[in-house]
Amino acid sequence: MSDVRLNASRIVAAGVPDLDHATWTNGIRIGSELVLSGMTAHPATVTANQPISTYEQALIVLNKIKSLVEAEGGSIANIARLTVYVTDIADKDQITRARRVFFAGLGAYPTSTLVAVSGLVFPELTVEIEASARLDFDLRQIRPPQ
Repeated sequence: MSDVRLNASRIVAAGVPDLDHATWTNGIRIGSELVLSGMTAHPATVTANQPISTYEQALIVLNKIKSLVEAEGGSIANIARLTVYVTDIADKDQITRARRVFFAGLGAYPTSTLVAVSGLVFPELTVEIEASARLDFDLRQIRPPQ
């Protein structure tokens, strides 16, 4: 059995820095695949002492994911998979709206799982999203079903 290893590296994006005290990495590139940790809207979840909506949090998170993918030369069209954790399943329509806005014009959406959870790391957080992307993949190339 041969010991074939793909090149792997940490993804570095100015807008989504790895925290010095963190015990995780925001993203790792393995060959053409990007594996991203769950992202939240923290610390932007409260503005003027008012929590922001799940929709607004989802857009912040999707833009963090976009920043990590773009740091490796990709675009949102390279995002192949999302796993969405939401604290209130009634917010699923806000998540759907955010995905429609974010992925508008691509012709296809990434695969996705939506899971209701009892809570996230901070109480003001209502959504966390993890993602996988491939730089050798493009959502715009997926043909609609016939």
